[in-house]
Amino acid sequence: MLRAKRKGYTKRMSLNRNDLIKQMNEASEKVLREKGYICFVDILIRIGKLTTADYEAWRSRKVPYLERVIKVNLMKLNHMLKTLRQNAKKGGLLVSKAAYMSYGKGPRTPLRFSKSGDPNIEEAYSTHFYKPKT
Repeated sequence: MLRAKRKGYTKRMSLNRNDLIKQMNEASEKVLREKGYICFVDILIRIGKLTTADYEAWRSRKVPYLERVIKVNLMKLNHMLKTLRQNAKKGGLLVSKAAYMSYGKGPRTPLRFSKSGDPNIEEAYSTHFYKPKT
């Protein structure tokens, strides 16, 4: 994160949308080469907006929904999700819905990505994009 000094204190400056999209696109290319598919969670981890520890806490049901621990505001997250879907479509990637289930003891339960639990938002987060087999 960028920092700017003003009158004796340090203020954090967040990345603007264009910078986030640039980072997301670079990370998407790398993840696609490495894994053969792209998922939004991997991209957030790769660009440093979600820590592995926070991701694991969410998967272990210690965090009620993933957005709570992502270090990007919801407007920018929404923009990133839409852009990822558009880029995947332009790139000819196929869509696959993934079910994110909890880890650990006890019954495996579906996990929530958003506070609202809106089905469209949940689907956007859980969608994976992959290369067609040639």
